[in-house]
Amino acid sequence: GSQSEMLEYLRKMGLRVNPNIITVRGMEQMRQYVESWRDRRKELSYETDGIVLKVDDFSLQRELGQTSRNPRWAAAFKFPPEQGITTVLDIKVSVGRTGTLTPVAELKPVKVAGSTISHATLHNEDEIKRKGVMIGDTVFIHKAGDVIPEIVSVVADKRDGTEKEFKMPEKCPVCGSRAVRLDEEVALRCTSMACPAQQFERIVHFAAKGGMDIDGLGPAIVEKLLERDLIKDVSDIYYLKYDDIFSLENFKEKSTENLLQAIEDSKKKPLSRLLFALGIRFVGSHTADLLADNFGDLDRLGKANFDEVQAIKEIGPRIAESVVDFFKEAQNRQVIEKLRTAGLDFGSGKKEIERKEAFDGRTFVLTGKLENYSRDRAGEIIEGFGGRVTSSVSKNTDMVLAGEDAGSKLDKARRLNIKIINENEFQEMIEKD
Repeated sequence: GSQSEMLEYLRKMGLRVNPNIITVRGMEQMRQYVESWRDRRKELSYETDGIVLKVDDFSLQRELGQTSRNPRWAAAFKFPPEQGITTVLDIKVSVGRTGTLTPVAELKPVKVAGSTISHATLHNEDEIKRKGVMIGDTVFIHKAGDVIPEIVSVVADKRDGTEKEFKMPEKCPVCGSRAVRLDEEVALRCTSMACPAQQFERIVHFAAKGGMDIDGLGPAIVEKLLERDLIKDVSDIYYLKYDDIFSLENFKEKSTENLLQAIEDSKKKPLSRLLFALGIRFVGSHTADLLADNFGDLDRLGKANFDEVQAIKEIGPRIAESVVDFFKEAQNRQVIEKLRTAGLDFGSGKKEIERKEAFDGRTFVLTGKLENYSRDRAGEIIEGFGGRVTSSVSKNTDMVLAGEDAGSKLDKARRLNIKIINENEFQEMIEKD
């Protein structure tokens, strides 16, 4: 059998099959067919950025096989993106949900690949310097992957001396807080956890399992609370009233009371959980444990200098810089004071707990999709409990944490008689400890 025969059969069965499919022999016929569509593709009723080439014979497909991600018997030929030429009217800075400051070029509108383009991301300061883009420049643009508007290059001989160099701001254009560029990063980031542009991601992270674990305060509810201006930052969660929550769609008396109770219960979470929930850059659950154990309370940590933070074993200069910068920012201190007034546990001034050893010395492999944790988060928890995570299953693996759609790693674990646990069992193990 062959690919072309299968498609013809599907066509006869009444299914829709692309009418432009053909079978060719040899590289020259293939090249001619691809070239024939370079300009003709604009006549199609849909956008396309290339042509897929496949070996026709099924037996040859099986012989060629595939890698873990791609078949060896098929390849995609991509046409060069269509380019346009226009002027950079200005360069503005947008702030993303994780605080990244991104320069965006405002363009004189120009039609490219079927749509009008008036903005194009410039990614970061290094990218602007590499391409040499100035305000007022004439530039070539295209749609990267025929989708994302991008400046390709500057037409230098069009310059007349009126162009202006662009510099990234020292402060966030949304909230006015300091913007910093940490070591080894190309992006500038806003240092404020109260910045309006970041609130959705920050609040969802704060309330999630592993953080303050506020049951019922998921992404959809956070979005509704923000839309109605009932909260502006994470501290406002603890000042929500009964009527605020009851007014939301689908909330009844019981669900409102449950959420208020979950918010109240979260005040008792230990300092390590609060530190993780605050979303300090580079501070995962394990680092939060280290900081809580070594400083004992939030106020001592907030007053610590770079050398004091870096002196902790396993904490390097990048993390220390991030922690110190976080507590320097006035808006962050204001949020922390509101959390203090709300009654959250800031620690006792003594070591909170000794390091947990539920997984002491055990080696884990993660496979499949977990419902309540990202792979990185689950790995941080395992390491925080004394275990380690590796990428492949072997006879040295002690346990496999398997989520939905687990694949070959799960099969290998079964063959080697390695203990397999699901997410609920994992949760029980860390809570029991």
